Amino acid sequence: MIARNTIGSPVADLRNGPFGSFGVTDSSGRPPYGRGSLGIAVSDQSTALTPASEKVDFGNEVDFFGDPVQGLQRLGFHVFQTGENVQRGGAENMPNIRFEIDPNLDALPNDNYSTMVWVPDAAPVTNRWSSFIDATTTGYWFLSGNETTCTQAAQCTFAQLKASLNDGGDGATIYTAAVGKGRDHMWIGAVDGLRINDNIYDFEANGVRVRNDDD
Repeated sequence: MIARNTIGSPVADLRNGPFGSFGVTDSSGRPPYGRGSLGIAVSDQSTALTPASEKVDFGNEVDFFGDPVQGLQRLGFHVFQTGENVQRGGAENMPNIRFEIDPNLDALPNDNYSTMVWVPDAAPVTNRWSSFIDATTTGYWFLSGNETTCTQAAQCTFAQLKASLNDGGDGATIYTAAVGKGRDHMWIGAVDGLRINDNIYDFEANGVRVRNDDD
């Protein structure tokens, strides 16, 4: 868990399961890789802040540092979405992929920080594990600091966001990579098989295993 990006008392915990709701006996009733996953739980009304909701990021502050944003080609994850989460915040009440970056825009030389955020479409299933959800072709992306036209109000595709950062100068670089949730609606579920380019991050109770396409 990235402590400085945590608000309230959320949970981002490596765990076994979940193994599906009652009656789910096919492969969607178990995590897509191994036996574990990253369990996430955030509340919507639990702090004295405005908004009152919690926030959590589970990620890596070391291994992606300095990598080029333009080098991101394959992204996404599997999610365990519940019907209750949909009732609490709508069908798009989902966890996110977030990259903290240095935008490196010539027009904003003193702006060295933004967060690239992927907001997925609705999960294709509830109360079981989804198939892989591709962050490069579904949902939308935005930059938290409004550095380009890709804002939370003016949503972009992944290709459009990358193009908006490509101004001909030094390219944008990554600080951190994370899966997170908040600050909006209560959400209790899990993520597994986070893909970043050729690596697939298999969340297990005893740690994170890095797989590739050949595993």
